[in-house]
Amino acid sequence: MNYLELLSSSAKSAGNCACMGIDPNFSALPSGVSVSEFFCTLFEVMDKAGIKVAAIKPNIGYFSRLDKPLENSFEGSKALASIVKALPARPFILDAKRGDIATSSANYAFEAFCSWGADCVTVSPYMGSDSISPFATAIGENAKTKGFYILNRTSNPGGKDLQNQIMEDGRPVYMHVADLIAKWNAEYGSGIGAVVGATNLREFEDLAAFYADKKVPLLIPGVGSQGGSASDVISIMKKTGYPLELCRINSSSALSHPWAKKKESAPSNWKQVCLDAIKRFAEECSL
Repeated sequence: MNYLELLSSSAKSAGNCACMGIDPNFSALPSGVSVSEFFCTLFEVMDKAGIKVAAIKPNIGYFSRLDKPLENSFEGSKALASIVKALPARPFILDAKRGDIATSSANYAFEAFCSWGADCVTVSPYMGSDSISPFATAIGENAKTKGFYILNRTSNPGGKDLQNQIMEDGRPVYMHVADLIAKWNAEYGSGIGAVVGATNLREFEDLAAFYADKKVPLLIPGVGSQGGSASDVISIMKKTGYPLELCRINSSSALSHPWAKKKESAPSNWKQVCLDAIKRFAEECSL
């Protein structure tokens, strides 16, 4: 089974292309509940309710900040490990946004695929092909089901500072990066995808149309608290002919602590509030 097959099978099993991001807001957690206990409990509640998502994406930075290596304390890594062991869905996408010179990238790839057992990892393209190739090599060394998503047109406002700069041929940088991603996907294998945000729908539609017939997996952040809409994304995917089972639409804090946007404390029925949000999102991302 290669990564495209893993995506297709997990989407079919879940009945959706939803990705649950794990970006914990520590100040929004229920009183007395640790971050690992919080998410493991959510997974249990989802399982009992029969609610499935087609991928889960923890962001490693939220956990690394809790580690204090000089004090021999690794509470963040331990919490992430507990969550990873309890994951109810695959693929497990490690959001790490790695990318460095080739020898460093090889170590980052080992960290993601071997140390953490991730099915996929996010990667920056800024340093070019020799920064990307070690991740492709690592896929071959470990398992065909591995993949990685390259940052293409991200959902954050500052993404335009570099990604929307116009090149000499009149195209924005993000379209040049899209060309490279398609090229690397054809050269190295179908496990190479693109991160395309949902916060600018015109740009998103251009990229969805570009990738529609290239079997390039898409990871789509920006839905929920960042303002993007899952229903808009689904409509564009259908319009462009992009295969829904190969995309993963991500929402994070809007699922795990929707009360934080209103700067409220976790309610006593936080489990049900989260479950309702996850259920709505999964339904919005139905195939």
